Amino acid sequence: MTEALQRLRKVLALERSRKFADTAVIGGLDAYLQRVVSGPLIPADHRFRRVLSSLPSGGYRALHPVQRKRVVEELELALEEPMADASSPPLETQESKPTPAVRQPRGSREGVRARSATAAETLDSPVGAFKGVSRGYAAKLKKLGVENVRDLLWLFPFRYNDFSQVRPVARLAVGEEQTVLGEVWSAGAGLVGRRKASEAVIGDETGTLRVVWWGNTYVGRQLRAGMKIALSGKVTAFRGRMQMENPEWETLEGDSLHTRRLVPVYPGTEGLPQRLVRRLTREAVETFADGLEETLPEDVRRRLGVLPAAQAMRQVHVPDSQRQADEGRRRFALEELLHIELGVVRRRKEWQAAGAAQELALPEAVRNGFARSLPFALTGAQRRAVDEVLRDIGRNVPMSRLLEGDVGSGKTVVAAMALLAAVASGYQGAIMAPTEVLAEQHYRTFCGLLSGGQDELWRGVFSPDYLEGPLRVTLLRGGLKAADKAAAQDSIARGETGIAIGTQALIQEDVSFDRLGLVVVDEQHRFGVEQRAALRQKGASPHVLVMTATPIPRTLALTVYGDLDITVLDEMPPGRPPVKTHRLRPDQREQAYDFLRKRIGAGRQAYIICPLVEESEAVAARAAVQEYERLCTDVFADTRLGLLHGRMAPGEKDEVMRAFRDGGLDVLVSTAVVEVGIDVPNATVMLVEGADRFGLAQLHQFRGRVRRSSEQAYCLLLSENPSEEAQERLRIMETTHDGFRLAEEDLRIRGPGEYFGTRQSGLPDLKVARLTDVALIEQARTEATRLLEADPELKRREHRALAARVEELWGRITAEAS
Repeated sequence: MTEALQRLRKVLALERSRKFADTAVIGGLDAYLQRVVSGPLIPADHRFRRVLSSLPSGGYRALHPVQRKRVVEELELALEEPMADASSPPLETQESKPTPAVRQPRGSREGVRARSATAAETLDSPVGAFKGVSRGYAAKLKKLGVENVRDLLWLFPFRYNDFSQVRPVARLAVGEEQTVLGEVWSAGAGLVGRRKASEAVIGDETGTLRVVWWGNTYVGRQLRAGMKIALSGKVTAFRGRMQMENPEWETLEGDSLHTRRLVPVYPGTEGLPQRLVRRLTREAVETFADGLEETLPEDVRRRLGVLPAAQAMRQVHVPDSQRQADEGRRRFALEELLHIELGVVRRRKEWQAAGAAQELALPEAVRNGFARSLPFALTGAQRRAVDEVLRDIGRNVPMSRLLEGDVGSGKTVVAAMALLAAVASGYQGAIMAPTEVLAEQHYRTFCGLLSGGQDELWRGVFSPDYLEGPLRVTLLRGGLKAADKAAAQDSIARGETGIAIGTQALIQEDVSFDRLGLVVVDEQHRFGVEQRAALRQKGASPHVLVMTATPIPRTLALTVYGDLDITVLDEMPPGRPPVKTHRLRPDQREQAYDFLRKRIGAGRQAYIICPLVEESEAVAARAAVQEYERLCTDVFADTRLGLLHGRMAPGEKDEVMRAFRDGGLDVLVSTAVVEVGIDVPNATVMLVEGADRFGLAQLHQFRGRVRRSSEQAYCLLLSENPSEEAQERLRIMETTHDGFRLAEEDLRIRGPGEYFGTRQSGLPDLKVARLTDVALIEQARTEATRLLEADPELKRREHRALAARVEELWGRITAEAS
């Protein structure tokens, strides 16, 4: 009695902590309290019942939170009054007692429900509330991210063993997954050969089968001669006779869980039995699946062709067939993707509706004059990109476009034309880069483009004949002296600067623009969501162009970058041959050094890339610091070497990169920090140590660093990992120069988080969906667009649960990405 009342008090306390949102129990407080008073716990004339009888016809759910607060307080006060003795607690608070096993029809859930012994009452109940979950097991489950019932339900199987094929012993086939039913003839535990094991012989009317459980003596002590059991697993042959090794097993009484069906296999950790995880998820499904909140209205489920939440959850964990298991997973995958797409589509609509953007135009005379001043002809891809960008900024709807292309594909020239359109229309433009050196490189590039290579490069004021007046370009970076920084800020604020180029210094509070019309952000995923938004807010709905050299697979273009239109520069300027890429074995390292010496002797520069900053006992890979010291003394003693890595102070990094750019160094030993680097056309060879430790997209970025001139460039990939998978990935690098194909392959192999190598990308943490499934993503995007057109704020009653999930997801993404 005391325990039952204590649980009731805990539920009311939980409702209080959740600010009376009616979420303390699945199905709401009304249904829970009705079950409480339907049992003998609360006497007939008790004050608790009188409080409930005073509720309106709509019950607790119909009340305002302020009214709900009063009701909960009244119920808590009522529980302070004495109760009459009752013979037993109500049904929902009873601990289930062991019951005689009753054979249930296949697919029945009643047998499991009768045997369930859990004190878990809500989705937030800890997994320790389940029978058989010790502190040790709870700690192991926590490693898998499972701390409560909700986590357990969302621990989805990564595959299924098909044990539905039941065969007699005489018809078992070697090498196949099968199930056999039989009687235990003998069983025991001890040494089999020199290994601890359990061993049994089971038989049916057609023959006998030897069964061994290696390293497990527990099973042998559980089995008894005469027991009827089911065994599921792969059949092997030993000395001409068939046997099973380490099969799943269970008695024939009750519903099947580990055999005779499609059996789920869950993610695991050492010391956590699959049998325990299966039992726990089955109990969680049977107890809580029917109470799962349904976030997809019926019309949405019908259009998407998905199962209701409760049915889908059962099919994921206790599937009737592989097809049904796939349908269950598909429902939750689509739901996850729909949450993402609703946020993406809504973010795009909000941005476009935030305010009227300025209509920017690039006069034909300016466009043609700038194009003629260039020392090269624009590629077809650049001309198409310019057309798309100019079309966007010529409208009063704020542009939000992603410009992607390999290193050296000419993104800067496209951005320059867009910025000239802003200047020609009487507005300012800004370009923000992730590092000071890259910002300085953009400044030098823009000055060079506008000056025609004349001596006025560092004056920052240009008067090309195609512009009506002078154009000031200002560099603003954190490393400027106080007086220079104040002068730059003043020039920007007064509108004297036409194009401002800088780092995050551009988004500081003390920086203001007079008439900001266009923002260009270089290397999108290096900036957090809030940083990009801060730069946007410097102007009244400015147009935004984002540039990246990271190839974006189509699936990410629909999700992570779904609020952006995408332009692809898929054509390199003529005269730049593809980088010759070669895989090398560790014993070919000296040959690689000889090749670098020859290139350096011919006046060229080289990169040597290492996967780590410093050596680690846990990781067998070359580290930049130790490698730099070794190369200086043992390999390139007569060569000028520099060291670059992420732990260096910004000023040190800038100094090294400038020295390499200006020819003061022959070899730059670096970590992956050089991925977003400066242009050094004279650097034409790269040696990548531990190449198997980098992603394909990242290797492609590295390789682009040496394709900055008409000289033949080389990329040498050294790998210590002999595995076939590692070598296959490097073979792809050796033979493929298509960045998009490499990106798709990289995403498939490593997943989106490792693909970008940073949480600042704003990537969602998906539990079920995969960002490689284009069809599901497109289906979710179509549905999201339809929903928001009909209900832009998702305010309709049937959309409220969906809206809450979307807000929760995007709130978490923004917090992680900022």
